[in-house]
Amino acid sequence: MSDEGSQSPRQDDVGVEEMKVRRVAGTGVPVRGDDIDTDQIIPARFLKTTTWEGLDEYAFYDARRDDDGERNDHPFNEYKGANVLVVNDNFGCGSSREHAPRALARWGVEAIVGESFAEIFADNCKSLGIPAATAEPETVAELQDFIEATPDAGIELEVAAETVTYDGKTVDVDIDEAMRGALVQGIWDTVALLRSKMDAIDETAADLPYVESR
Repeated sequence: MSDEGSQSPRQDDVGVEEMKVRRVAGTGVPVRGDDIDTDQIIPARFLKTTTWEGLDEYAFYDARRDDDGERNDHPFNEYKGANVLVVNDNFGCGSSREHAPRALARWGVEAIVGESFAEIFADNCKSLGIPAATAEPETVAELQDFIEATPDAGIELEVAAETVTYDGKTVDVDIDEAMRGALVQGIWDTVALLRSKMDAIDETAADLPYVESR
C-alpha cells in the first residue's frame, strides 16, 4: 500500500496468504504494572502526527525518562529488538486511541501476552495483526521473571494452538475467537483485503447503475 498514513506496520502490498499470522517468535520485553493506560503508552501530546511514521520514539515516552529527561532503565530502553510484550492486568485501558498499539508495533512489538486487555485496545491490536493473548496471572509473572533472567532467550506464540513456548515448556494462553480467526486466515486488515479484491469490486460496481465507472 502506498499511503503511509493508512498502511499497517505489518504489511506492504501483500495478499491474504502473506498476511496470515500463525506464529510469532522472538524475544520478550516485560512491562510490569496493572491498568497501564493508552496515555502512558503514548502521551496525548504526540497524537498530532498525520502518519504513523516515528511513533516508535514516543512509545512509553514519559515512562522511559527520569525527571531530568534522561533515559532510565525502563524495559523499552533495555530490551531493544524484542518483539513479544508481556504485561499485566487491564493493559491498554483509557482512551481508544489507535496510536497506542501503532506506537508499540512501530517499536517492534508483534505479539502481546497479558493478564487482560481493554476491549478496544485488543480490537485495535487485531486490526494491526498483533495477537493479544491472555494468561493466568501466575503464568504471566513466571514469563516476566524468565525474560528478566534470560533476556535473549526465545519465546514462541502459536496463534491457532493458543500456546506460548519458552524455557523448554509450553503453557496455554487464550486468544479471542474473532481475533484468532482473523489472524490465522489473514483477514485482519480489512483495507488490504478489499484492495486485494479490486477486480471483483470493479466488476460488481460496473453492474450497478448508480456507480460511475472509473
